[in-house]
Amino acid sequence: MKKVNTAYFIAARLASARASGRNKVMIRIAVTGVAVSIAVMIIALAVIFGFREQITSKVAGFDAEIQIVNLDNNNSFETVPIKAKQPFEEELSKIKGIKGYYRYGQKAGVLRGKEAIQGIVLKGVDASFDWSFFQENLVCGKVPQIKETEKSKEVLLSDRLAKKMQLDTGEFFEIMFIQERIRRDRFQVSGIYNTSLAEFDDIMVFTDLKNIQRLNHWGDSLVSGWGINLYDTKQLKQVKDNVEELVFQSEEDPEESPLMVVDMEERNGAIFDWLKLQDVNIAVIITIMLIVAAFNMICITLIILLEKSSLIGILKTMGMQNKTLQQLFLYRISYILIRGLLWGNICGLGIIALQHYFGIVKLSEAEYLLSQVPISLHWEHLVLLNIGTFATIVLLQIIPTFIISRIAPHTTIKVN
Repeated sequence: MKKVNTAYFIAARLASARASGRNKVMIRIAVTGVAVSIAVMIIALAVIFGFREQITSKVAGFDAEIQIVNLDNNNSFETVPIKAKQPFEEELSKIKGIKGYYRYGQKAGVLRGKEAIQGIVLKGVDASFDWSFFQENLVCGKVPQIKETEKSKEVLLSDRLAKKMQLDTGEFFEIMFIQERIRRDRFQVSGIYNTSLAEFDDIMVFTDLKNIQRLNHWGDSLVSGWGINLYDTKQLKQVKDNVEELVFQSEEDPEESPLMVVDMEERNGAIFDWLKLQDVNIAVIITIMLIVAAFNMICITLIILLEKSSLIGILKTMGMQNKTLQQLFLYRISYILIRGLLWGNICGLGIIALQHYFGIVKLSEAEYLLSQVPISLHWEHLVLLNIGTFATIVLLQIIPTFIISRIAPHTTIKVN
């Protein structure tokens, strides 16, 4: 004969029994409190991860996750060149996690439009450059067609720059470069992009690497550096360490052209420091919401215990132990908690779905680097959040159930 779990059986009967008006209100308050807490936590997680992933992917699209540059570089946009042919080149592709790499050069200049001028950074890339990021964010036109054997004067610039300079695809414009003497060069707009990352959109213009080499009198033997793209930015530190080891082992003459390996977090410290602050925010939000939900459930547990004191007295007289009674009410509270988690997940996921597909909440690009609140939620994070919330609140409910040991059967039965 199958053994019956008495505590679970009675808890299930209590849950299925029709509640009185006052009990129904209490249960609804408990369910609502848990639902609001888990919904807020889900939304907070989705927004924080959305910010991190969106901004990280956009910075990587502009600046590459890892760069190999001259050790003598400073924060200026005018870079100290390194040799275009490096002994580590063939070994780079063998490092696990590297998606691709390219040579690049950059030079500061002044873009002159029809009625305005704007300081810009002209970044030249070779034929190995992955344009997929900019193709996804292309507003009109096309990305520059860069070939190994032919020179292209096409450029890709942002929608913000195009509007300010009153430029459109196919039009020619002039960039001035401040050198020993002012130098002018003409380029043609091949495409216009918009990433909503204002800090980069305002200044970055992309073209053929050969244009930078010509303007800097480098020939084809020098470049500003190497950009390395990864499959997964979570592997950034590990891959960077492997690249550093490879570069330092293969340097022919470190004193003549010393190299260093930098990652995008080092090159864009202000942006990533701001993103790290969001980790503190999410920890605070989750802690506060857990406290609110737990306190709410503790109050409801105490009320239920006091209301069911006569039942507790009867069960004690029938020989039920305090431990079993505790399990009974933990089962009962767990049922209420599961209902709250279910409704909270429905509401939270519904809200982030609306934001993801319709972009209801907008942002100031100047302050937040994005035009709308980004959303990104992984199922493993959602599962861990629900399991962690459930386990934490249930464990805390053990505290108020200790009141069961203080309930005397003769008192409760006599009163009722």
